[in-house]
Amino acid sequence: MLRNAAKGARKAVTELSQYPKPGEKLHGFTLLRSKHVPELQLTAIHLQHDKTGADYLHIARDDSNNVFSIGFKTNPPDDTGVPHILEHTTLCGSKKYPIRDPFFKMLPRTLSNFMNAFTASDHTYYPFATTNEQDFQNLMSVYLDATLNPLLKKTDFTQEGWRIGPENPAAVAAAGAEAKPEDSKLVFKGVVYNEMKGQMSDAGYIFYIRFQDHIFPDINNSGGDPQKITDLTYEQLRKFHAEHYHPSNAKLLTYGDMPLADHLKEIDAQMSSFERIQADIANKRPITLDDGPRTVTALGPVDPLADPDKQYKTSVSWVTGETSDVLESFSMALLSSLLMDGYGSPLYKGLIESGLGTDWSPNTGYDGSAVAGIFSIGLSGVSEANVGKVKGEVQRIFKDVRAKGFDQGKIDGYLHQLELSLKHKTANFGLSVLHRLKGKWFTGTDPFDALAWNETVQAFQSRLAQGGYLEGLMDKYLLNDNTLTFTMAPSQTYSADLAAEEEQRLNEKIQAATKEAGGEEAARKFLEERELELLAEQGKTNTEDLSCLPTVYVKDIPRSKEPVAVRDEVVQGSKVQWREAPTNGLTYFRAINTFENLPDELRALIPLFTDAIMRLGTKNMSMEQLEDLIKLKTGGVSVGYHATASPTDFHQASEGIAFTGMALDRNVPVMFDIIRQLVLETNFDSPEAALRIRQLLEASSDGVVNDIASSGHAYARRAAEAGLTRSAWYGEQISGLSQVKLITSLAGRPETDRYEDVIEKLKQIQKLALSGNNIRSAVTCGPDSSAANASALTDFLASRPTLSSAFASGSKPSFSRDIKSFYPLPYQVYYGALALPTVSYTSKHGAPLQILAQLLTHKHLHHEIREKGGAYGGGAYMKGLDGLFGFYSYRDPNPQNTRSIMRNAGRWAVDKKWSDSDLEEAKISVFQSVDAPKSVNTEGMDRFLSGITDEMKQKRREEMLDVSKDDVREVAQKYLVDALAKEEERVVFLGTKQDWVDQTWKVNEMNVKVNPEQAAEEPQE
Repeated sequence: MLRNAAKGARKAVTELSQYPKPGEKLHGFTLLRSKHVPELQLTAIHLQHDKTGADYLHIARDDSNNVFSIGFKTNPPDDTGVPHILEHTTLCGSKKYPIRDPFFKMLPRTLSNFMNAFTASDHTYYPFATTNEQDFQNLMSVYLDATLNPLLKKTDFTQEGWRIGPENPAAVAAAGAEAKPEDSKLVFKGVVYNEMKGQMSDAGYIFYIRFQDHIFPDINNSGGDPQKITDLTYEQLRKFHAEHYHPSNAKLLTYGDMPLADHLKEIDAQMSSFERIQADIANKRPITLDDGPRTVTALGPVDPLADPDKQYKTSVSWVTGETSDVLESFSMALLSSLLMDGYGSPLYKGLIESGLGTDWSPNTGYDGSAVAGIFSIGLSGVSEANVGKVKGEVQRIFKDVRAKGFDQGKIDGYLHQLELSLKHKTANFGLSVLHRLKGKWFTGTDPFDALAWNETVQAFQSRLAQGGYLEGLMDKYLLNDNTLTFTMAPSQTYSADLAAEEEQRLNEKIQAATKEAGGEEAARKFLEERELELLAEQGKTNTEDLSCLPTVYVKDIPRSKEPVAVRDEVVQGSKVQWREAPTNGLTYFRAINTFENLPDELRALIPLFTDAIMRLGTKNMSMEQLEDLIKLKTGGVSVGYHATASPTDFHQASEGIAFTGMALDRNVPVMFDIIRQLVLETNFDSPEAALRIRQLLEASSDGVVNDIASSGHAYARRAAEAGLTRSAWYGEQISGLSQVKLITSLAGRPETDRYEDVIEKLKQIQKLALSGNNIRSAVTCGPDSSAANASALTDFLASRPTLSSAFASGSKPSFSRDIKSFYPLPYQVYYGALALPTVSYTSKHGAPLQILAQLLTHKHLHHEIREKGGAYGGGAYMKGLDGLFGFYSYRDPNPQNTRSIMRNAGRWAVDKKWSDSDLEEAKISVFQSVDAPKSVNTEGMDRFLSGITDEMKQKRREEMLDVSKDDVREVAQKYLVDALAKEEERVVFLGTKQDWVDQTWKVNEMNVKVNPEQAAEEPQE
């Protein structure tokens, strides 16, 4: 009885009758309006804070993963990055929580599954998500106090923003006048400064930010340009906070099933001490292009891994209508998809397939995030000779499309994708709603309009039915010459020019400091002492009393989790795992075909194979026809490489090809047929096959240096781990630097090369992809559709080839003995990793190792590598299934120091007197991910993909809850200290090669041009 009553009460979360009427007041707020949105199963409630005018949107939904966000309009006054630096410094301590870095200190005191802060071009917001009610209250209190009442100490500004100090202040203090020149050298420091220096290594980012400078000259660079960051003063930071981080300038959003009244009480209590001020509501507009075409060229870096003759990026842009017109904005986004999505789209065929460029430029498509829309079509990988042809070709294609009109089948495909995205039950629905609404809300779009999906789609279909609607939008906005053509040309001296500018700026700042201090010696003394004061301040982080910070407790974590109910069957001689659950009429399919003794040269080409089958078409259907069918009948299908370590022996691994698909129940047979056609019928013998493969390779290698930069620590980790276990070695061959070397070397073959050797291997992969007796499947669907799905699956499995997929036993990978490896890449900062082998998933030592990784990250490495070392990020990790423990650093200006910290971390952990609360916090942070909500299609997948049973998971859960301080010290000694003494580690760093990379390092050059006859082979290191 009580259970039903509770369920009824929970259902009422979305019932409008539960809430005040428009005009009524509740806890310091007035309810302005409310709206039920049945297609999203939510109710939106718009309120305003009576005293300050703060804008508040509550989205009630029967979802336990509740979300909070507070955001502020933050139009940047210049390029100093003041909004970005403020986003960092607000999180460094507040009135109610006057400790160093409460944001990072909260990470191990919360069960949240998401905590972050974001600086957008003209607003800044601070979101979190959690399923725990006490946790929600705790975090909301910390976030509100951090943003509204930060301490903004000067040391926070110098740590997070910028400062000048000796490279190694501790060594200088110890050695005095005898300090080495490299230790005492004065340099620019600061977390944001180094982060943005890292961004300035990324040609894609530079292109996008310079384009924004010209299309939106009134919106300065909110992230900060390193050349201008060093102009920002502490006083300017405080002033910007006072003017912008105020309730009158705030927009708050809450989402989920927790009571609105509780949120309002807390928020009103925190805001009621403020008086109303004039908010920063200016929505900056783009340039007007009514007076005809404009052309701008900027300089950018050369990509050493891409074709030297195809280094230009260029785009042509139009300014479109007001984005507050939700219907028109939706229609322009759909128009953009029809014109450029997929290999069959007119712009892809006319611009990339034709060879004008290798891939889209970073600004391509419709951007509706600002007050007016921007429609851009651009290319990267363009030769100098072709730059001038791009705009004319775009305009020709537009005219051609306008004359032919749009295919209703393609439009239906996009609307079908929208329908499926609404039906798919994700675990992070609240966060996706937040991210979809917040930008447009800040630029004047009514969030109620943005939520009303069905109304927008119905209005679109109504306009479409009247005829000529999309063509009319092309006439209105695109079929004219009111354009901005923006081009980025490669400069061989770009990086050297940046370094020279920084050196000159540094000297000027040192001269100014010298003048102010009354002499060079006094200035140096001041800078060195300030650095030591900051170190002392940072040193307090490990000893200060954190009792003012709220927390959840390990006792709040349930000792057992309800197992996921699955059943096993055998269909056509193959194992099938069934998961029956409410799926909104969708079926999710996965299959894995496992291979024995797969040859290295075939494995390395599986990523190219999975790209090629989504590109080449079959003998009976073009890729355009296949893409249309996929959009119209499925929520997407994919084929990819799969490898996993064994949970009982991490040195053993299995590998194969994985197939996934999602469709409405009624379309499952078509989904299976599409997968079968793509895998078995792709035509590698077609006359265009070699050209299409070249284009895929060029698109993959274009901008790869930027791709590595955006996640350099992940590449470093993979490279380090590859020397330790088979599954890590497999993974590195597929998605690591080895794969990058292979793809760039293949892309660099002469234009006359027809890739016969590569195509032959791709056809070998095609033969074995669905063959053999080692295929297993998993289906997640509603109970009422399992019978029909079983029948469709039987037909699919029966249609497979009967060939064997086994190979003769070959040589196993011989792991590299190079303990230290360096990859020279043109970055201004470094990315590093150190990895060690440990134990299998089922070992009792796995749990304390996982706790140790959290302890080291939160209690030691964040402080040493980020706060003191100036890197953007750093920490420890334990890959439980892979049996690997490691360390990493990200955008790191101080790699030698970091490597020393990593090597000594084990000894630090053994010697540390851990407190009960240290252990408590580490366990809480581990369970954030363990107990994070999961989407229905991922339930039961650990068992299916890697063989981790519910029993194994439950044992691991109990072991993690029961880890003791002695357990932690024991594993730190055995798997870190002792292992390093035995030289079991692998270390990898990426970045510019300096003198410290001596003969003890194995240097792996990345931009090697391989001879054609070698290029198809897997690159050996």
